[in-house]
Amino acid sequence: MLNSTTGSLGSVTKTRLVLWDIDHTLVDFTGLGSAWYAAALAATTGTDLVSYPDFGGRTERAISTDLLIAHGIEPTEELLQALWLALIAESERSVEHLPTSGRALPGAAEALKAFAGHDGVVQSLVTGNLPEISRHKLVAFGLHEHLDLDIGGYGTLSAHRPDLVPHAVALAAAKHGTEFAAGAVVVIGDTPNDVEAALHHGAVSIAVATGHYTVAELRAAGAHTVLPDLADTDAVRTAVFG
Repeated sequence: MLNSTTGSLGSVTKTRLVLWDIDHTLVDFTGLGSAWYAAALAATTGTDLVSYPDFGGRTERAISTDLLIAHGIEPTEELLQALWLALIAESERSVEHLPTSGRALPGAAEALKAFAGHDGVVQSLVTGNLPEISRHKLVAFGLHEHLDLDIGGYGTLSAHRPDLVPHAVALAAAKHGTEFAAGAVVVIGDTPNDVEAALHHGAVSIAVATGHYTVAELRAAGAHTVLPDLADTDAVRTAVFG
């Protein structure tokens, strides 16, 4: 479970930590990850990609490991690191075209801005993406401006998505001098894996049905609140503050 005490830094006590997923929660770059992986696998191992891993709500470490095994390649740490460097290189080559290769999802910018205006809220990420690719995807639509990307939980950390949440919480607590209570941590995502990551640590789970899962499926996964999307900023605010 997450720490249950509360502290402060300066004159403002941070009372809520909001941790966002990226893909199909804030942005939609459908198909881009598969293309990058195909190029990265070829560049790293000389192997053509013939089997696509399950991307939904999983971490880069899990996805990359499965990808290599599916192609008969041992997923050593050295090779995983090389594959990630190749993925980052692909994303860097695509930076100029990202604004036209995908889209920010309805309400994403407005929700981020709304919470940025609340002195008690800290916003960061819990995402399966690599840190560098996270930044590229968000910068493409100006969504990075209200997020502290230095204290996020990223997909390099673990193949088990729930491990990302306490990592982000610990970084936020250290930076802000506040030990966020479990119920003050909110995880927002679009898959059952996002829901599990929150519930595993007693955090609040908000799910949005903007990915491949329906409202009914996300409710069945145990999310505290399920929204069709982020378009209703007041509804998002209500879900976050309970």
